[in-house]
Amino acid sequence: MTNGLLGKKLGMTQVFDDSRLTPVTVIEAGPCRVVMVKTVERDGYEAVQLSFGEVKERKLSKPELGHLRKHQAPPSRILREFKKEGDVTAGQTVTVDIFKKGDWVDVIGISKGKGYQGVVRRHHYAGGPESHGSMFHRHPGSIGSSSFPSRVWKGKTLPGHMGAERVTVQHLKVVEARPAENLLFVRGAVPGASNGIVIIKKSKKR
Repeated sequence: MTNGLLGKKLGMTQVFDDSRLTPVTVIEAGPCRVVMVKTVERDGYEAVQLSFGEVKERKLSKPELGHLRKHQAPPSRILREFKKEGDVTAGQTVTVDIFKKGDWVDVIGISKGKGYQGVVRRHHYAGGPESHGSMFHRHPGSIGSSSFPSRVWKGKTLPGHMGAERVTVQHLKVVEARPAENLLFVRGAVPGASNGIVIIKKSKKR
C-alpha cells in the first residue's frame, strides 16, 4: 500500500522488552486516509497522498478545502505524500498494522525550537577563561582577516536561530504495535515535542 504513515507523538515511557526495561516513544499512528493516488501518466511520478488529523472546515483555506472536496475527503490538517507499494485506491484507510513488532522505521519530525542562541550553545564552542579580566568568555572570537577576503567565509559557525527544523532519526526498532488503539511503540527518542506531527516510514537501512 504505502511505505509509511502520519502520526502524533504522545510522549515517552518504559516497557519491558525481552526481560529488560526499554525506553520507548509512544506515537498515535494513523488512521490515515488515502486522498489521491498520483500516477506517471497524469503527474509524472507515482505517489500516495495521505491525510491525517480531521479538523473543522473553518480552520482550512479555500484551496485546501477545494482539493479535499474534489477527492471526497474529510477536512484534514496534514497532507503528505508517500511511496506507493502495491495496489491502493483513493478512499482507503492506512492504519498502524502496516508495522509489526521487530520492524525498523525512520521517524521524521520538527525539532524543538531553542530561539536565538550563541556559539557555546549552538556549536559547542569551549569559550574563554572565566577569570576576572579575561574579556573573552562566551564570544565567537575572530571570524576572518581584514584585507583579504574582507568578508566572512560562508559556513562560518556563528550565533543564530537554533532548532525548529526537520530532523530524521533512522533505524528505530518497533517494540510494539496496537492496531486497535492506533498506537506504535518505538525504541528510543524521536524528534519534536509532545503532540507534534511525525512521519513514520519503513527504514531505508533495513
